[in-house]
Order: sequence, then C-alpha cells, then structure tokens
Amino acid sequence: MPKRGKKYNQARQKVDPKKKYQLDEAIHKVLETHFAKFDESVDVAINLGVDPRKADQNIRGSVALPHGTGKTVRVLVFAKGEKAKEAEEAGADYVGAEDLVEKIQKEGWLDFDKVVATPDMMGTVGKLGRILGPRGLMPNAKTGTVTFDVGKAVKDIKAGKVDFRVDKAGVVHMPIGKVSFGPEKLKENFAAVADTILRAKPSSAKGTYVKSVALSTTMGPGVKLDPAELKTVAA
Repeated sequence: MPKRGKKYNQARQKVDPKKKYQLDEAIHKVLETHFAKFDESVDVAINLGVDPRKADQNIRGSVALPHGTGKTVRVLVFAKGEKAKEAEEAGADYVGAEDLVEKIQKEGWLDFDKVVATPDMMGTVGKLGRILGPRGLMPNAKTGTVTFDVGKAVKDIKAGKVDFRVDKAGVVHMPIGKVSFGPEKLKENFAAVADTILRAKPSSAKGTYVKSVALSTTMGPGVKLDPAELKTVAA
C-alpha cells in the first residue's frame, strides 16, 4: 500500500472512518479536508448491489448536472453535411468524418473528452472500437451520443452532462463538481446523480440496491455517506 503524505494523514484524522454521514455533513467534511493548491474535483463512488456480468444489470447512462462539472469538455462529432454544420454551430470542438477516423488511427490523436456520432457514421466510427472503447469514448445510443440530434447532444455535454457505467466491482464513479462550487451547488449536483441512479435500478436486482456511498476530492480522503441519503435528496 503506498505511503500517504503528511497533509493527507492530517486530513484523514478529521474523518471518522466508521461513521456514515448525512449529506450536508459529508459535503462539509469533504470541503474541510481538501488540501491541494488546485481546485480539486469532488467525486462520488456508489457501490450497487448488481451483477455487471448480467446484461440487464450492467448499468450505464448519463445525468445532466445542474451546475456542470467545472471542467471544460472537448467534444468531437462524427457527422457530415448539415449535421456537421449543426454540430459546429452548437459548439463542437472538432467535427469531421473519415478524415478524423484516419487521424486517430494513424496519428494516435486523442485530444478530446467526449465523442458524438450520427447513426449513419457508426459503420465508419466502429473501426475505432479498440482505440475509443477502452477509454470510454465510444459513442453509444444509451448515453445519447449516437444521435441525429447532434446539436442538442453537444450542448448537453458542454452544459455538464456526465456519462456513467458500473464497473466490474459494481461501483459507479462520477464527478459532481469542484471544491470551488461550495456546498449548495455540490448538493444539487449530487441530488441529480442520486435520482438518476435510483431510477436506473434493474428489476432483476435483488437485495440491497445501494450498498455504500462515498464522497472525496481528487487528493483527499473518502467520506462515507449514509446510503439512505440518496432517497432523501432524490425525493
């Protein structure tokens, strides 16, 4: 296990590892224990009682955060003709077709954070599966990134739409903002995440659905949250 620095250990002493905090107190602890000089991200990790190996329990989707993530997202759109123009007008950073596919294949170009494609382009974009897939960049209809409504898709992403997918351990990781957001904006973003996760519960999932929840900053210690808080803020 890697040795932790002095600042981290000091921050960790302010958090009770056995306690499951209420949301307001958990956010306060997260903000209190951040110590990096940069504006750290605030992330949530939700451990779900699902089996990702089963297709109907491999939860994935997207959520629109009311206050965004605080990050500038570079969007690449694969489209042609009028749809390419629509993407450009919506604020896409890069728009193209076969030319960008070739650039990614031959040059290893990956200077973008999200990818959107029109359905007619997926045959071509599919060639990038081995490159984009492992990085979580492959367009997918379930997250709204394979669509003819490219203008809306680009605007939603720029406004703070976040994609998520449960990992092999049944955990969903998502950013809910930056330390500079303050408690109220972080709480509202968390509420949007909570509502989306609860709605995504598969009917085949048995037992406890939300097993554990934790908040943390990029460099700071995790703060456990009472799982019941998801229902409280999402209601």
